[in-house]
Amino acid sequence: MTRTDAQDLESTTPDIRRVALVTGATSGIGRACALRLAADGLAILVGGRDVERADSVVEEITAAGGAAATALGDVTDPGYGDAAVAAAIDAFGRLDVLVNAAGVITRADAEGTSDEEWHRVMATNVDGLFRSSRAALPAIRAAGGGSIVNVSSTNGLVGAVGLAAYCASKGAVTNLTRAMALDHAHEGIRINAVCPGAVDTHMLYSERGDTVEEVRAANLATIPEGRIPTGEEVAELVAFLADDRSRHVNGANLSIDGGYTAA
Repeated sequence: MTRTDAQDLESTTPDIRRVALVTGATSGIGRACALRLAADGLAILVGGRDVERADSVVEEITAAGGAAATALGDVTDPGYGDAAVAAAIDAFGRLDVLVNAAGVITRADAEGTSDEEWHRVMATNVDGLFRSSRAALPAIRAAGGGSIVNVSSTNGLVGAVGLAAYCASKGAVTNLTRAMALDHAHEGIRINAVCPGAVDTHMLYSERGDTVEEVRAANLATIPEGRIPTGEEVAELVAFLADDRSRHVNGANLSIDGGYTAA
């Protein structure tokens, strides 16, 4: 059952020009995106399952003079997208931007991936993104146009060893991004994806037997730039795509990987 709790919290910004819903906003890249878009003056719907972490993001935004509310629930719930968009309208009267940042990973090849794990990855990374986008499109259209930014991965552009379900899901995201962009360009709705490589977030180290130092060393060896970026760096690209500064960028899957996919 989805529980959406949209509480319009006090803001020192009386004129909210634009509103963004960020799924997966309680940690990692999603959290960084919520804070970065708030810094640009957008009111933020903080999507996620963890009440305490969602409230923490809202408090950080409002403490800095922004406006935020929560849209609690699980993107794998078929009703979550509709409920979260409704929460945005209830709290702030409109929706201009959707950032699909919710995502999970499982580390196994095809033979080692159970049906349960396959469906978990697809339900979050593909189905949840699709339903949230479908729900957001009418609201963004009613606002006069806007932007959807999908958080994909370099593994949506190239394959990787031991990530069969994750690669399949992110490949679906990159091509769904292109298809939706073509469908909605004439409505002033731009749809793009960012494709991060290794990023210094919890997901990079999850479901591994290696130490943090070993994971970092293995990833650094594959990045020509020789550095693992932060979630905040990815959020900078998301903020650009969410804004009219990128008004002629549409249907793009932009890698942010220090040159990893250029090799």
